[in-house]
Formats: sequence, structure tokens, C-alpha cells
Amino acid sequence: MPPERTLLVGVGLKSEARLMASSLAELHRLVETAGGLIVHSLSQTLPRWHPGTLIGSGKISEIAAAVRARQAGTVVFDREISPAQQKSLEAAIPAKIIDRTRLILDIFAQRARTSEGRLQVELAQLSYMLPRLTGAWRGFSQQVGGIGTRGPGERKLEYERRHIQSRILHLRRELERVRAGRHLRREQRLSVPVPQVALIGYTNVGKSTLLNALTGKDSVYADDKLFATLDPTARRVRLPEGSWAVVTDTVGFIRRLPTTLIAAFRATLEEAVLADCLVIVADASSPEIAEQQAAVDSILRELGAQDIPRVLLFNKADLLDQRGRLDLEGRYPGALFVSASTGEGIAQALKILEGTISKRWLLRELDLPATKAFAHMAQIRACAQVLSQTAEGGRLRLRLRLTAENWNRLQKKLAGVRH
Repeated sequence: MPPERTLLVGVGLKSEARLMASSLAELHRLVETAGGLIVHSLSQTLPRWHPGTLIGSGKISEIAAAVRARQAGTVVFDREISPAQQKSLEAAIPAKIIDRTRLILDIFAQRARTSEGRLQVELAQLSYMLPRLTGAWRGFSQQVGGIGTRGPGERKLEYERRHIQSRILHLRRELERVRAGRHLRREQRLSVPVPQVALIGYTNVGKSTLLNALTGKDSVYADDKLFATLDPTARRVRLPEGSWAVVTDTVGFIRRLPTTLIAAFRATLEEAVLADCLVIVADASSPEIAEQQAAVDSILRELGAQDIPRVLLFNKADLLDQRGRLDLEGRYPGALFVSASTGEGIAQALKILEGTISKRWLLRELDLPATKAFAHMAQIRACAQVLSQTAEGGRLRLRLRLTAENWNRLQKKLAGVRH
């Protein structure tokens, strides 16, 4: 099937004019990621939004003419459009009208792999569709897919409003059931004495490639696309002093991430809240670093993860010239510079990561009589990583990494067997 011929429309208030170009460039990448063929783009700055159509009548006529001239089948607006605005725009423009929110939903629908991810995507799609199935739209013209995907309404069942509401309730119940199982698995994982690290960052900054570099294996799918991976992926990473950490690759952030998706994909973002350390990954070659970091910080505040220890890491450092690197070093003192694709800086990043983790996960030594130590090894391994053990003179010296809470608990349990 040939790609959908797509026309882009950037829209912003005059106060936002500086960010319009970068936002439209991001929309361009989103459409390409969804599989669309961009044939033209237009933009308009406004002193205020037009409540009925979002943009002015002159620009609507210009868009309609461009659609006819370039045989575009889809027009994508770089803003969220209300149901009433979409109806008015479709009456004036001979093409399918979708907005930024719908486009991101389409991409998520293509990329979700796990059962939970697919449930979350469908829930977000239906929540988006529900207010758009009213009045004259009861013919379900809006149930068609966006770009490169099939919307939930293209299935054989013809939804009425009550059916959609019923489906939403069913999806929420299914998600609660899946989340209960995930919560149990997470509790089991947290009971294992291994530090948790979350890779956080804007979409397409190279988090998955970085995770492969940290593990030394190509075990995680990575691609030069927005939202290449959606479902959280966890891998064990060996730290320089011999201990382990579980590093989780989370979904990439984006400016104006739809609120329905923030709620629906809280599962992957919860990994950030539970982590012992956040690795904030940024694209060193991006001209929009400040804006992207602001989007990341905003979502972390929403999740209540702003106080977790963090490491700022600039990936793709191999694409920087010396002046660009010096500029970033001046603006972000203490940041790490790595290239996940070439391996530059990975060893240093692991050392820094281990040092950050060590603020909570302490290195301790335990000296026990050898005859008694082996009887308590299962108890010790249940709350600590055993980095090394040395037998000498009838005693066993263990080098451990564990939290302060577990160290205090372990000392109390072994108080009677240390001599």
C-alpha cells in the first residue's frame, strides 16, 4: 500500500512563534514515523485561536487549495483540535483531518507489543474518539485510522456510544488485572537486592542503543525513529566493582504528550518513580536541548520523581564539534558525554552510575565464623549482593552491596553469630 500523501499545518500564537519551527519539524518526524509521505507544509501564527476552526478562514482556503493541488489525502495539525473544530475543518477541506494527539496515538498503536501496551493504546484511542462520535458524526466517519494504522473503529463491530463506553470499562478492568500481575512481579523484583536504574529522556535520543552499550549486548530493539520502543525493557548491567544493577529503558517523552497517554502509559513511567537513580539521556546534537529537557522535567514533576538522584548524560557526543561540546559543558556542568554507537564514554558512565547508586546502595564487609556463615548465606543473599567472599583462618569475609535499611536488619539478625 502506498504511503498516505500528507500535508502538515503548523499553528501557534504569536507569543509561541520561536518554538513553532521546531515543533513543526518534530511533527514532520512523527508523520514519517507513522508512515506518511509529506507533500507540503504550511504554518500560521495567530493573535488568538479561532474557537470554531482554530485557524483563520483565509488559511483554511489556502489549505484546501494545497490539498487539491498536491492530491493530499490527510491534513495533520500540530495542535489538538476539538470535535467541533474538526467537523468545521472537514466541511471546508477535502481531506481527512487529524491532529497531533491522534497522530501520536496512531504511532503508539503501531508500536505497542505487549498485551498491556495494546490495551493502553486502545483505551487511549477510544477515550479520544468518544467525544467525536456525536450528532452528525454518528455515521462513524471518524472511526477510520490515522496514518499507517487502523483505528479501533475499523474493526467489524460498529460502535455506538454505549458500546464504546462499555468497551472502555472492559479495558479498564483488564488493565487493572494486568497491573495487579505487574505489581506482583515488580514487588518480587524489588525484593531482590539489586539497584534499579531508569533511562529517561526525550524520544529518539538513543536510550535503547545506550542500554545495549551498557550491557554489551544487542538485546534491545533500537531504531532511528520516534517512539521506536514503548514497553519498558529491563536488563541487568554489571557495574565496575562487580555488582549488578537493573536498568530499564522507558518510553520516550515528547512535548505536548497527550494527557490520555500520560495516564495510559503510567506503567512504563512508574519505573522512574521506583528507581534508585535516573539517567536523564539527552541528544547532544539536538538544537532543542533546553526545550526537550524542560519537557522531561515537567513530566518527572507530574510523576513525583523530581527528588530521585539523577545523572545527566549527553548521548551522540560523536556528532559534536569541539565548540559544541565546550558550550554544553559550560551550560550543563557535571554532565557526561558518551556515544552509545561508538562506545565512547561508556566505561566512565558506568563508574559515575555506580557512584550515584552507592549513595543508597552501600559497600559493606561482613566477617563471620566460616562454620556459621554458610548456614546463613541464603539469608544474606536475600537482602544483599555478595560481591566477593574470602575464607581465611576459619573465618569468612564477605564484601556486600546493600541498602542501609538492609544492612541494619542484617546486623541485627547476625548479632549472635559474628563471634
